[in-house]
Amino acid sequence: MEIYQHRGGLRRTLQAIKHGAVTLGFIGGSITDGRPEWNWPEPVAAWFIERFPDVRVTVENAAIGATGSDLAVFRAQRDLIDRGCDLVFIEFAVNDLGYPTELRTRSREGLVRKLLAGAGCDILFTYTYSQPMYAEMMADKVPASIAEFEQLGAYYNIGSVWMGLNALQEVRKGRMRWEEWLPDGLHPQYRGSLSYGQSVTTFLEKELFASPGQAFFPTGAGLPAPFNPNNWEKAYILPFSAVKLTGPWSVRNWPKLYWIDRVLHTAAVGARLAFTFEGRGLSLGFDFGKTSAEFTYRLDGGAWQKSNRDRPDWCGPDGWYRIFQVAEDLTPGEHSFELEVTHGASDPNTVLPGNYTGANFNLALIGVIL
Repeated sequence: MEIYQHRGGLRRTLQAIKHGAVTLGFIGGSITDGRPEWNWPEPVAAWFIERFPDVRVTVENAAIGATGSDLAVFRAQRDLIDRGCDLVFIEFAVNDLGYPTELRTRSREGLVRKLLAGAGCDILFTYTYSQPMYAEMMADKVPASIAEFEQLGAYYNIGSVWMGLNALQEVRKGRMRWEEWLPDGLHPQYRGSLSYGQSVTTFLEKELFASPGQAFFPTGAGLPAPFNPNNWEKAYILPFSAVKLTGPWSVRNWPKLYWIDRVLHTAAVGARLAFTFEGRGLSLGFDFGKTSAEFTYRLDGGAWQKSNRDRPDWCGPDGWYRIFQVAEDLTPGEHSFELEVTHGASDPNTVLPGNYTGANFNLALIGVIL
């Protein structure tokens, strides 16, 4: 597989540039997150500003570290579509690595179909690198997470840039040292991010100047039948107003994380909530960290189950917008959900070095899969 896959042309982007204003959307994980201010979207945005000096460039960077396409499906409307993005760069090949193939196929296609619905927007897949990809890439093989993205790219006529392969080739040719690229094995700093960004702008030079593609992205009524009929394109967010609360709860605006508008908050062990939903799957999103509560829950009056989420060393007391998949393959129709807050520690009577001891429950999203 080559670094560049040119498929559908960037027609909407070209039209926006012609009209004097273009909005770029980015969604992915920490490698794309805009907060460090040196990740690869920075040289890409700088390229647009330089190449189109008379065009107003707006950047909507919706990437969040340690998140995957399963959360992005529920965020697409607020953070990309409602912001009027003309071109959206999707980067989840790395953060989706740990998910089962079926789950990441469903969530990725759901994200794509949401972005292509209605008037649609241009899309570009971008593939970064993490160390588990090393052996396959050194053997000139394509990691499964990338190969599955390419299946969607071919099906929907979406182009792609394998940024990680471009950087690896630079290292193999002696143009860049490994530690300049990935000092921790995952996150590029200035030089590595520049390599990623330059591979994207090379793609854009061809698509927007040298040889614009003539094919269209399918959008709106022109969308083909789903590649995976169980994709999450119809996923929606259940409002907090639909939730029945028992105990000391409050709905709070949430300044801690930009991408979260409000949370349903309690710090009381034993507080309960319940709701019904229409669909075939359920996801919960949290502002999560080492001081977070766990919970017991049940669906449709069945057996109670307990959440047991890991707290990696890099995880702070909160600040991780984390998704929890409750169920994916329920019988379509109405379902009930009940939850009770428990202490975050496996043994709240024991506090060990590095143990998690909190009871903060900050529910940011109730995502339903139709």
